[in-house]
Amino acid sequence: MPAVPAEPECLSCRNNARPDLPPRERVYLGPRWRVAHAFGTSLPGWLVVLPRRHVIALDELTAEEAADLGPLLRAVTSALREVTGCSKTYAALFAEAEGHQHVHFHVIPRQPDLDARLRGPGVFALLGADSASEVPEPARDQIAIELARALRLDPGPG
Repeated sequence: MPAVPAEPECLSCRNNARPDLPPRERVYLGPRWRVAHAFGTSLPGWLVVLPRRHVIALDELTAEEAADLGPLLRAVTSALREVTGCSKTYAALFAEAEGHQHVHFHVIPRQPDLDARLRGPGVFALLGADSASEVPEPARDQIAIELARALRLDPGPG
């Protein structure tokens, strides 16, 4: 496992450095990437895929990180479809919010019955939920456990 650089202002880096991550923070924990269930969302299964080291722009990924990304996104999408029954997923990268500049891909399950106003970029209305409508931690943990079981990632040659 690579050394995690000290970026004390970065929530992703702080979580990457934790040895005691709950299931919701470790759907997948590999040498270069981690997958977590997003917090602050009312949509079960909303995931974030983030590098294990501090990266703030896509072109800063190493060749190995970049090579791992496509298969990981594919595997995460497949697991989301199996576990949540979504018809497709959205993937987005912004890394702009204060405290969240660490590169992270949102991988969002799109259910067949999702309101048309929430499709495409409108789905971000389901992020930033108040605590009353946020997917509770125990539910995020359970979804994460199911996704981890369903995740089939070919380790590849290296």
